[in-house]
Amino acid sequence: MTAAAAIDPVTLEVIRNALTATAEEMSLVVMRAARSPLLREAGDLSSALTDADGELIAQGRDIPMHMGVMSFTVKEFLKRVPRDRLAPGDVWFLNLPEIGGNHLPDVKAVRPIFVAGAIRAFAVSLAHWADIGGAVPGSYVANASDAWQEGLRLPPTRLFSAAGPDREKLDLVLANLRGAAEREGDILAQMAATRAADERLARLFDEHGVATVRAAVAALHDRAEAQMRAALASLPDGVYQGEDWLDDDAAGGGPAAVRVRIEIAGDEAVFDFSASDDATRGPLNTTPFIAAASVFYVVKALLGPDIQPSGGCYRPLRVITRPGSLLEPGPERPVVGGNHETSQRVADAVFRAFEPALADRLTAGGPTTSGLVLFGGARADGAWTTLYETHGGGEGARIDRDGCPVVRVHMSNVMNTPAEVIEAEYPIRVEYQRLRRGSGGRGRHRGGEGLARAYRLLADDMSVTTMFERRVVPPYGLQGGEAGAPFRVRAERATGESDELPGKANVRLGRDDLVIVESCGGGGYGPPADRERREETNDKGERDK
Repeated sequence: MTAAAAIDPVTLEVIRNALTATAEEMSLVVMRAARSPLLREAGDLSSALTDADGELIAQGRDIPMHMGVMSFTVKEFLKRVPRDRLAPGDVWFLNLPEIGGNHLPDVKAVRPIFVAGAIRAFAVSLAHWADIGGAVPGSYVANASDAWQEGLRLPPTRLFSAAGPDREKLDLVLANLRGAAEREGDILAQMAATRAADERLARLFDEHGVATVRAAVAALHDRAEAQMRAALASLPDGVYQGEDWLDDDAAGGGPAAVRVRIEIAGDEAVFDFSASDDATRGPLNTTPFIAAASVFYVVKALLGPDIQPSGGCYRPLRVITRPGSLLEPGPERPVVGGNHETSQRVADAVFRAFEPALADRLTAGGPTTSGLVLFGGARADGAWTTLYETHGGGEGARIDRDGCPVVRVHMSNVMNTPAEVIEAEYPIRVEYQRLRRGSGGRGRHRGGEGLARAYRLLADDMSVTTMFERRVVPPYGLQGGEAGAPFRVRAERATGESDELPGKANVRLGRDDLVIVESCGGGGYGPPADRERREETNDKGERDK
């Protein structure tokens, strides 16, 4: 008898929705309790539940690059921390990329959930800390050449127990970060989110019983696997190949390629990234966990948007990375930008590989970059402040419509920080915010337009960091469509000097200097001549009337 047959479908749906609602509540708790605008306004966070073995069973409506990584975090955590060291009330924090992770600023809080004296689940709260230490404010070191330059490396560390916070360890962590008071508030918010999950799951197990909930979790894994296999079986068997390019290696080198070879055989798929370029000197490397997260996102988006995310989804998928490549660089390499830049190159490479078979489901290239500009400095009262701001751009066009203006796509789901919040919290004034007219690529359907936003600095000395892509390699068109306009960031100094900033840089700017962000436009879809003929026909029809 299968797991699904062992539980009635109504009970299964009740439990499935309860698990998902618990994960979503965790994210709401963080947003409402956190101190940093990055979490409470932009929502750079994610939440997940796993079973006792660390297999994903539910997630919030959060950020795909986070969600995919958290499918592995607890499994890797349990390799480092034996179960007999875990106790009710524990909350462990970690950020090492090699432990089911991505980059140091994304810190995971892991709580084992005990029912009837045994571990039955884990709650995981991931939050981007606006500073994790390191050489520059905000912890994005553009010229980093090793992992230790990027900030505090936190192996699994128990910061909370049933007795409360472990003040000695907590103080050690906070002493290595900028903005310690803000970071402590965010840490407490993550702890509170995992506690909310503990309470909700205790109620769920009490209401349905341990055996029934465990049977439902097993059924969810099996059903997700069956759905994923059916989705893969809908593709023609064969080999598909694609590639996409990073603008540069952040260390003076040229573009770096992510290459994938996909083999579809029946209801299984192998994604082989072995031909990708070697690890970069700069911080654009990433982890095999991010590669797998990107693959899962693409397959789910294209083939099975209704599949319940769970460990069962991964069973028919095999992801291969090559040691020494930018997708498996080793723990000594810097990775801060690879989290949200190289992950998007992985996704775009897979999307482009599927163009021969699934062009009618694809979107042309868009703002597959964080578009990150990070400001660090002190307010008038001396308090440290860090604005971590991502910028959306023009969505790529599709077979049936133009792209949307100024959105985030694919592996990201972070919101912008409202101008009013920026001006209230930071020594910065937003001079203007508007569409970047004409930035969308031409085609039968046009790419969406990017954003133009200008920041006036109101402090005497501020650190400004850029970390974005699509500056050299613009968002691509599909099926004959043209590329969108590339990403641009410019600094206009109060002295009258003006220069374009590189995509990965750390600079110092001062009072009254202006930072202008012009995000990329989306790629077009189909030959531009098709649109021109259609518009001419429409114009003629209007004149004839």
